[in-house]
Amino acid sequence: MSQPRPIRQIVTGVSAIDGAGVRLTRVFGAHETAAFDPFLMLDAFDSSEPSDYTRGFPWHPHRGIETVTYLIDGDIEHGDSLGNKGSITEGDAQWMTAGSGIIHQEMPQATKRMWGAQLWINLPQKDKMVAPAYGDIKKEHIPVVETDDVTVRVLSGRYKATVGAFAGAHVDATYLDVEMAPEGEWRIPTDPHATVFLYLLSGALSIGATRVEAKHAVLFAEGDEVALRSGAEGARFLFLAALPLREPIAWGGPIVMNTQEELAAAFRELEEGTFLK
Repeated sequence: MSQPRPIRQIVTGVSAIDGAGVRLTRVFGAHETAAFDPFLMLDAFDSSEPSDYTRGFPWHPHRGIETVTYLIDGDIEHGDSLGNKGSITEGDAQWMTAGSGIIHQEMPQATKRMWGAQLWINLPQKDKMVAPAYGDIKKEHIPVVETDDVTVRVLSGRYKATVGAFAGAHVDATYLDVEMAPEGEWRIPTDPHATVFLYLLSGALSIGATRVEAKHAVLFAEGDEVALRSGAEGARFLFLAALPLREPIAWGGPIVMNTQEELAAAFRELEEGTFLK
């Protein structure tokens, strides 16, 4: 018999300003790495005011992580030190493996609404210095599984018999965008050893006897199934699951390594101009 996962923690997140002046919600970050392992950080944004986000994220480095940017609405132009450039628009995602090092920029453009999230995933120690790579995930390539009550967009991993649009080469993460009709029910089996959480974008959910409101994350305790019900207004949420790495973390801004020595070396290379491999 399946064991539904109870709630381990409900996270509110905090308002933050990052980049050159982008207003966002830092759902979780450096202080929660043990609980959310292998997920390092989740930033959520939802604004109809361009001045909240158009200053963007000018050129900055990354090493040792993957970033996953998913836009429900909006437009973000990006470019990098490898010569890549393009746009992430409504319904698109981008899975960037920073690996050994990349310098890039992300510049949101003024639109009616900027709505989405950026997730940071830790790279295993053995893969920290892999070559940088991009996975550009276009809306039309993301499978959609629909039932009477629930629409599930499968960005990565597997949902029922449907394989996601992207497969992580280093961390096998399930990433779903789940939209539920009012008073709907949803169940999904989970690996009992995996870290599992959701971020509620809109609406409300009941998990057991607990009601969860929009703009909150729910980290689940152990179990082999997530079971929940949407409220009278329905619900939309991001659902994430992956096995933890259980490795030491040395975090310095946009760079995440395993030791302080590796972190110091990365910043020294930035100063010396040898960061890019």
